[in-house]
Amino acid sequence: MKANANVAIIASLVSENSRAAILTVLLDGRFHAASELAYMVGIQPQTASFHLAKMVNANVVAVEKQGRHRYYGIQNQEVAQVMESLLSIAPPIEIKSFKQASEDKALRYARTCYDHLAGSLGVQLTNTLLRMDILREKKEGFTVTENGKKFFTNFQIDFENVKNKRRSFSNKCLDWSERRHHLAGALGNALLERLLELNWVQRLPKTRAIKITPEGKIGFKEVFSMDI
Repeated sequence: MKANANVAIIASLVSENSRAAILTVLLDGRFHAASELAYMVGIQPQTASFHLAKMVNANVVAVEKQGRHRYYGIQNQEVAQVMESLLSIAPPIEIKSFKQASEDKALRYARTCYDHLAGSLGVQLTNTLLRMDILREKKEGFTVTENGKKFFTNFQIDFENVKNKRRSFSNKCLDWSERRHHLAGALGNALLERLLELNWVQRLPKTRAIKITPEGKIGFKEVFSMDI
């Protein structure tokens, strides 16, 4: 069997600084215009469009058209997991200002990783689900216990519907800042969406950091016995 050398194509995409920066921004799970991405990573819009076209052709980035406008987002969860894993072994960025330090602290505490919860909060919540025997950890991912099925149903997550989605269900994702795994997959996404619906957490503009609301602090304490 011949080895698949096409992995070099993907590696070459991520090895370029501007493309790596764009993909890191897109870990917020949103779709952005090329001009917005250019501003966020500090390059010219034409340069951003050039890099985005390469990543679209390689099926790393997806594009949605609305009228004359195009918006770009990460193609799927697998791409996001690869980026999160690379970030976990990459040297930390050099902090040069108070603003940078504040942003870095917020990202490390709670953020989105594509479409699920990550950072200290994501890892803490995953560990709590394990401790409560809602999840059990296997080598290849997490499994949901019978107790867990009842919990998610009571938490108003349609467990069977989530399980039947055509994607990985409850896999592990290595957290770049915590160096431990958090819950990903369709179940991780459903859990994040439920937390947003309850207004326990809120997305913040122009960042993938997540804000925990006063309601969230109460909710995490009452449901998960988490002091945050």
